Amino acid sequence: MLKIGIILASVRNGRRGAQVAQWVAEAAARRTDAEFELIDLLDYPLPHLETEKPALLTRGAYEDERTLAWAAAIAPYDGYVIVTPEYNQSPPGSLKNAIDHLYVEWNDKAVGFVSYGVDGGVRSVAQLRQLCGVLQLADVVAQVSLTLAGDFEDHTVFKPRESSAKTLEMMLEGVVKWSGALAPLRGVATTGDSTAAETAKSAQSEIRARVGGIIDGIQAKDLDALRRIYAPDVISFDVEPPLQHVGVDAKLKNWAKVFTLFQDVSYELRDLSVEVGGDIAFAHAFGRLSGTLAATGVRTEGMWVRGTFCFRRIHDGWLIVHDQASLPVDVLTGRAVADLEP
Repeated sequence: MLKIGIILASVRNGRRGAQVAQWVAEAAARRTDAEFELIDLLDYPLPHLETEKPALLTRGAYEDERTLAWAAAIAPYDGYVIVTPEYNQSPPGSLKNAIDHLYVEWNDKAVGFVSYGVDGGVRSVAQLRQLCGVLQLADVVAQVSLTLAGDFEDHTVFKPRESSAKTLEMMLEGVVKWSGALAPLRGVATTGDSTAAETAKSAQSEIRARVGGIIDGIQAKDLDALRRIYAPDVISFDVEPPLQHVGVDAKLKNWAKVFTLFQDVSYELRDLSVEVGGDIAFAHAFGRLSGTLAATGVRTEGMWVRGTFCFRRIHDGWLIVHDQASLPVDVLTGRAVADLEP
């Protein structure tokens, strides 16, 4: 039977992660298709990474006893669920340090994320997803994002919403499915099919990194960073008029307008899915723009929209040649429905 490790990333005093990890473990225990075990980073006190060679080059030949113990704990699992907070818009240093100590132990496995924080810890996971390609980890689409206001009583006692529990089930299903699908790659793979699979996985990781760059650029209000992600002749169907925005300058004009309206901007993405076919790739997700309004100082949580991206490989890089953001419409009234949540 598949074995999945639930990694509790926070090690600080007063952490909320223990409540969240226990919730994940209890939900996982009801499944019959895999065994789940909790891995608490507090039990593996690792030094700051100080080895002469990075783990990618040592290929499992570790010398430090603490690293050997950590490797022995991680290696037996077929996949992982990482429970992580967000500190200063990033994953905790304890988790990044633990990840960097190993390499081959992560390869050809699946990982899902449960994050928590003021905005659901989405930026923490966005950065972790960028690591997945390097680590040869397949990150599943479904992500549990828990907000301190919506899933914690008084921002302290964990009381998850029903929608969070449903997303958790979807994420666990994805981790189990992909952990099993990747099992052949954890042996000796020499066929052309495995090479093609690795190429597709690498492209998916690059595209996920590009999407992460969109999130980073929006939150930093960095138009130059966004410009590097879109093709010069991009066609955009946005939620605002006109029917289409032609060219990267028109696309960035829309973002510039957003940046003047908000004092600070947050962007959350859920359920990102990426499919690659040759030099063309498609991605879709649910996105939500939120932040503090510049005119009033009032924070707005925004609305969820449906986002679709079409990428093309141009000069060995993936650029967006078309994107679309939309809202469902009430056919009888002709009004957009803006209060739905994924």
